[in-house]
Amino acid sequence: MHIAVFSQYHTNPDCPATSRHYALLAHIAQAHRVTLLTTPTWRGQRLTHEFPWVPAGVEICEASIPYDNKMGPARRALAFAQYAAWAVRAGLRMEKPDVIWGISTPLTAAWAAAQVARWRGVPWVFEVQDLWPAFPVAMGAVPTALARQQLFALEKRLYHSAQHILPLSPDMARYVMDRGVAAEKVTTVLNGTDLDLAARATLVAVAALQRAQGLEDKKVVLYAGTFGRANDIPTLIAAAETLVAADPDAVWLFLGHGYYEPLVAAAAARWPGRIRLVGGQPRHAVFAWFGLADVAVVSFLNLPVLDANSPAKLYDALAVGTPVVVTNQGWTKMLVETHGCGWYAPAGNAPQLAARLRELLAQPAQLQAAGQRGRILAIKEFNRQQLAAVVQRVLENAVA
Repeated sequence: MHIAVFSQYHTNPDCPATSRHYALLAHIAQAHRVTLLTTPTWRGQRLTHEFPWVPAGVEICEASIPYDNKMGPARRALAFAQYAAWAVRAGLRMEKPDVIWGISTPLTAAWAAAQVARWRGVPWVFEVQDLWPAFPVAMGAVPTALARQQLFALEKRLYHSAQHILPLSPDMARYVMDRGVAAEKVTTVLNGTDLDLAARATLVAVAALQRAQGLEDKKVVLYAGTFGRANDIPTLIAAAETLVAADPDAVWLFLGHGYYEPLVAAAAARWPGRIRLVGGQPRHAVFAWFGLADVAVVSFLNLPVLDANSPAKLYDALAVGTPVVVTNQGWTKMLVETHGCGWYAPAGNAPQLAARLRELLAQPAQLQAAGQRGRILAIKEFNRQQLAAVVQRVLENAVA
């Protein structure tokens, strides 16, 4: 069958991004024709050229619409609207698909998928990566009451028009069902991780990276991901400074880029060698960085909407046997505590986070045991190849 995929942002493993859909599309394209409607936003951010831009068998149609995380709300909204308008036109002109897969964020990409599905008379499947508009509303990015009302009304219409909905976490699934969507219409498909890429983080590769970075015999804490407004980066910086001041063997690595990058760079300048701004790494290389860490931190602001997140860095850390400290109060807290592969520290509390990390770094055997349990869990439940098979079945059933 022919599957049309509406996704405003496409990445591949050469990019400093999670590349979830690269793995899913690669699997599905082995059995079906796939057309991807996207933008080249990330194409210029490739750090290597080891992988083709799209997986074999995927047809790509791109619109040159500028976008950057550093844009303000108004400029972002314009980019979202431009993609939606282009995607509707492209979707109506392309060869008729059997099913449409609309991926939010942003919500406007899912809206475009729904419009084309209605006009072409085909079913569509709605993948919910983040809770929109609840997330931008909570972050203050939707200033007027009328705009908030319209966005929530649009969200509800999209949920009910979709043939099926794919949230990325159990908490997202509950959110969707609380909006009146039947449980049988919802299938949770976790963000997951790429076990084939994680396998590159061998003991030899990790040891080589440790030597290159001068981190032998150091106690390493890693934050890897976006330095965004939602990620509570100021709290992490304060915790890092408290930790390295108290423990001369502790090193905190910040791997990534984003809004708070200047703040991280300033902390690194105050604590040279002890707090380090690593910068973005290609997807296929990030696992070795997780592998050299004693513990990874997965942090967000203390907002209920963010408790539902399905952060890739959680799965990536566990895939290489690195335990995690999470600051969400939602399902990730329950996950790491239930499976004994991580711990919780409250968001926004730098002294408590630093104290928890110092306590854990003093118990390497406990960290190692938790990491081993996390790796077993990742292999069993977080393999993107298995998750891709679930998505494929949902798309096939939508047509059937």
